[in-house]
Amino acid sequence: MTVDRPRVVFSALRGNSGKTFLTVGVGACLNLRGKALSPFKKGPDYIDAAWLEMATGHPCYNLDLFLMGKEGVLSSFSTHTRHTAGALVEGNRGLYDGMDHEGSYSTAELAKLLQAPVILVVDCSMATRTVAAMILGCQHFDSRVDIRGVILNRIGGRRHGAVIRSAVEDRCGVPVLGELPRIEEGIFPERHMGLVPPREHPGAERAVNEAARIVGGHVDVERVWEIARGASSVDFDEPDRRQEERHSCASGQPRIGIIRDSAFWFYYPDNLEALERAGAALVECSALNDRELPPVDALYIGGGFPESHAAELAANTGFHQSLRKAVEAGLPVYAECGGLMYLGKELLVEDKAFPMTGVFPFRFVLDKRPQGHGYTVLEVDSPNPYFAPGETLHGHEFHYSHIPEWGEGSFTLVFKVKRGQGIHGGRDGLLYKNVLATYSHVHASGTKGWARTLLEKAVCYGRSRSWEQAWSASGAPVVTEMSGTSRHSVSPGLVGLYQ
Repeated sequence: MTVDRPRVVFSALRGNSGKTFLTVGVGACLNLRGKALSPFKKGPDYIDAAWLEMATGHPCYNLDLFLMGKEGVLSSFSTHTRHTAGALVEGNRGLYDGMDHEGSYSTAELAKLLQAPVILVVDCSMATRTVAAMILGCQHFDSRVDIRGVILNRIGGRRHGAVIRSAVEDRCGVPVLGELPRIEEGIFPERHMGLVPPREHPGAERAVNEAARIVGGHVDVERVWEIARGASSVDFDEPDRRQEERHSCASGQPRIGIIRDSAFWFYYPDNLEALERAGAALVECSALNDRELPPVDALYIGGGFPESHAAELAANTGFHQSLRKAVEAGLPVYAECGGLMYLGKELLVEDKAFPMTGVFPFRFVLDKRPQGHGYTVLEVDSPNPYFAPGETLHGHEFHYSHIPEWGEGSFTLVFKVKRGQGIHGGRDGLLYKNVLATYSHVHASGTKGWARTLLEKAVCYGRSRSWEQAWSASGAPVVTEMSGTSRHSVSPGLVGLYQ
């Protein structure tokens, strides 16, 4: 397949250089000019992606070579630019920063894979001609990276900008596309995990409009678009999805619940689409507002900020009770990070305890410093409903919580942490019945069997519940049959059907 959509990557010399503000501003400007663009965020970040989605009016997808692999990145990029005018990609950290000294999985490697031109956003605080030297170094560090322009950020005044512009254009041979002044007020305020997400920002729409106004007034946005239009074509073999198996259960299309509200919203769009592509009907619900869990065949709880909504989550005891009841009945539940915390006994925030669902008898404590931050590599070494022993998973963790007291009991940790922090003692993946909860987020494009397996568990649970209800209504006796780690209630005459 050939990808020939206009595209451009915004990168920088380091993190906290203003990439997100600039990309949001450019995306909003082009959106106001009638260009339907697909935004992408390089790396596993959810918060920047949410701002880019708001700016462009289109879902923002993550592109991460470590989590997704080259095939997954190209497939997602081609699929989600097919019906738009082009793509804006925001990098992360510095252009060449990666997992090792070779810059593996860096923004530069992504730009080369996509054959996308790069625009560098440079923080010019307390520097003049040295800015040109740093840009020149980036140009010569890897000549295969196509640096096509520079945007100067945090310029102190007209003379400051003029000196840097002249030095860059004279020594580096690339155009300066704009000069953004220092912005004192916090248009996009930050907290411990980066920017405050738009869901929690009372003036989110106003912030995006202000970014568009500032960027539109100081950056040549049309020239940026011309650079994007100059991107060359990319040819690759598109994965054949025709063989992907779709499932159904006795009651029809399997229903997978998604807890999505301002407490839980860390979901990669590709993950949700993989579930739908496999045959799921996604049912959104809220742990904050719904009185009980709706009828579902499986449940996916993503990450988020349960600590910011601890009081509201604790007060919704009806939802707690219905979720615990479903878990005891064998409901398949897959939970990540914030979802893991929600399944605990209580959440301790600033020395105040808030009861959570109590599926696991553990207290989670919020710290002031990250307890786990970065890519993870997990080896599956124990039986569980979702991954085969021996399988290796690539993920990402970023959490401030930990379990201070680890008690013994009927709880198993099924992952050996080969890279990362995990839950306890170099292990992750807390298992109870058909519940698997982990600090690591995985991406469906790089964890091929994740969506299919969750669907299979949903189908099996849906069928078992349908048979149980039917036989219960008929007065026939019902027995419990164990199959691996899954429990199914079936009639005596149907024992073995699900083995």
